[in-house]
Amino acid sequence: MAEKTAFLPAKSRVQIDNSQVIVTEWRIPPGGATGFHRHAMDYVITPIIGGTLTIVDAAGVAGAAEMVAGESYIREAGVEHDVQNAGATEIVFIEVELKP
Repeated sequence: MAEKTAFLPAKSRVQIDNSQVIVTEWRIPPGGATGFHRHAMDYVITPIIGGTLTIVDAAGVAGAAEMVAGESYIREAGVEHDVQNAGATEIVFIEVELKP
């Protein structure tokens, strides 16, 4: 079980929200986190500034996720997690949510 720690809030900025997609820029500072959330749509992540994030799942289990700048990946709707940056540098990525 992951240890409960107070984190700074991640910053998000919606760039596009239309009938097809929601495009959001996420900035997670050192010591920052998104907060626990559930993805309602399939989504694609493209890291801009990479690093290692800690992903805490719904059961409280933590694992490391390496974010490589320019290397995109996709996940299906239903993912539940908190995304935390325990590193020393800001991590930035673009999230594209695919509307049904």
